[in-house]
Order: sequence, then structure tokens, then C-alpha cells
Amino acid sequence: MSITAVIVDDEQLAREELQYLLEGAGDIDILAQGTNGIEAVDLIHGHHPDLVFLDVQMPGLDGFAVLKKLLDSGSGQPLPQIIFATAFDQYAVRAFDVNAIDYLLKPFDRDRVLQAVERARKRLEENAPNGERPSGSQATPGTDPRLDTLLRLIEQGPAGRQPRGKIVIQAQNRLLLVDQSDLCFASIDEGTITVATAAFEGQSRCRTLEELLEQLDPNLFWRAHRSYVVNINHIKEVVPWFKSSYQLRMGDRKHTEIPVSRAQTRRLRELFNL
Repeated sequence: MSITAVIVDDEQLAREELQYLLEGAGDIDILAQGTNGIEAVDLIHGHHPDLVFLDVQMPGLDGFAVLKKLLDSGSGQPLPQIIFATAFDQYAVRAFDVNAIDYLLKPFDRDRVLQAVERARKRLEENAPNGERPSGSQATPGTDPRLDTLLRLIEQGPAGRQPRGKIVIQAQNRLLLVDQSDLCFASIDEGTITVATAAFEGQSRCRTLEELLEQLDPNLFWRAHRSYVVNINHIKEVVPWFKSSYQLRMGDRKHTEIPVSRAQTRRLRELFNL
């Protein structure tokens, strides 16, 4: 009984290693590989694999954000079996254990990979009607309580940590509570942090961009430059610039152009498959 699979990891060596180990498992048909979360969503919707090997730590959309997008899509398409890969997130590993969601620790161990594949195979066979091929027979997005519970645990974080909420922006003499998703970008100049939404600009009361980043969702916000933090969902255009560099045209009312530092160029290319 063949299983179709997709591998998504931002590290080429990790993808190659996992493919090599899966080839030794037999009857695993690897349909495609991706390098970031955006590609993961597209590949899953395009190929409808039985099984997805999904890296947790990726630029832009990480593995958990990919899972959330799939669960929130409401498209009615079957959700594949998902095996997460992680290098160090001990809290996430405990959450996987509690919810019986499978995971692999890096560097990959051959026996552990084969064990994860067999577990996925059994779940696929259990879900397949009348012993038919498992492809397409998985649970519909949003119907698996294990996945919903896992996401809630990840969003809450370790005990005592509160879920991320709104951000305070000072505009003139008012303190506004703004949803993080509405923020386009933040910049710092001479110690003052300016925050822009699609409708207005204001100032953050944080002293540094690092302090502001601690309040922001790492799945949405990216430090594209030492002076700028951007919301990847509000990037409207990637503009090629001088000597293979790039600028980002944002979705605020001024269509602000933000430089991408050379150190972050690789992450930009991975994020948008440039």
C-alpha cells in the first residue's frame, strides 16, 4: 500500500537526508519538496498527499502556522497525516506527546523515521473505508481534536505565559489598542519606534525593536533590517534593488519602501521563492 508524501524544510540537507531515509522505507512516493510555510500550504492543496513531513522552525510561516492555515481554510479537503520535525523546541515536543501527534527530532534517526511512517500508515488504514487506499481518506480540516488542542497549547506557550494580544500604539494624545494583524511595519530612528498600519501611524512605547518583537507573533513578523520589522502579510511588492539587494513595498497608506539587509536576503528568497 503506497503512501504519497510531501517534505517541507528550509534546510536542503535536512530534506535530502529525510528523502534518503524514506526511500529505504519502501512504498513511499515523495510527490514534492518545499522550503517554507507558504510553499507547504500550496503543495498540500495542490497534491493532497497522505503524509507531510513539516519542519517546525521556518522563516515566515512556521510549521504551526501552516497547520493553523490548513485547519482554518474550511475548504473541505482532507487533511494529511502530519509529522513535525524539530531541532530543539522541548515545549512543543511535550505537546506532541500529549496529543499523540508524531514528530521527529533532528538530526534524523533512521529507526525513528521508519517508526513514524508506520504509525502514520496505521492511522491511514484505520481511516480508509473498506480497506481502500488511504489517499484522501484523512479527517477533514478542523475535525481532529488532537490538532486543535495542539495549536491551543502552542499558542499559550509554557505555563504562566499569556497568549499574544493587541499592541498599544500612541497616536497624538490617544493610546490605541491595535490587532497585530493590522500592523504593517515598525521602524526605529534615534530611539523612537514608529508603527504603521494601513490607516495611520503612531509610536510604540517600547524602547527597542527587540522589546517590541517579544510582543509580536513570530509567524507574522520578520526583522528584515536592523531598523525595521515587517508584517509579511502586508508586503505588497518585492522590488529588486542595487547589487542584488531588495526593497519591500508595504501596504500602508504611504506604500513605504523598506530595505532588506544583506544578512536577511537569503531568508527573503526562501520566504517568497525568489
